[in-house]
Amino acid sequence: MAYDRPLPQPDPQTRPFWDSLKAHAMQLQRSKSTGAWVYYPRLLAPGDPEDELQWAPVTGRGTVYAFAIPHVHPTPAFRALAPYVVALIELEEGVRILSNLIDVEPTPAAVTIGMPVELVYDDVTEEITLPRFRPRSG
Repeated sequence: MAYDRPLPQPDPQTRPFWDSLKAHAMQLQRSKSTGAWVYYPRLLAPGDPEDELQWAPVTGRGTVYAFAIPHVHPTPAFRALAPYVVALIELEEGVRILSNLIDVEPTPAAVTIGMPVELVYDDVTEEITLPRFRPRSG
């Protein structure tokens, strides 16, 4: 079945991020001078435009920082998926990424703040892989 929802449109600035997902080895930017992780992909380091950003692998492990469970979606492409979990994941590296939490019941009883999660690569097309997260055991 073809993927029928909106897809990201990689540009020169975000291409390394999307390519890392496609390779199933997520990379994020990191400050060369301070070592601080940066997400979302950007041209300039936050707070210091002279600082250089470099791409580096991340563990893909994190915890649920916040979440919502939409039961209705205004966009027809997402309507049939409801209910589902949209989660703000805090990666071990300290950055937060908004994604879907999969392999868990979309209920407040099943999803908890602080829940350990791990990255799952969702190859939705030949060109695009989306980052999803699932509960991590142990």
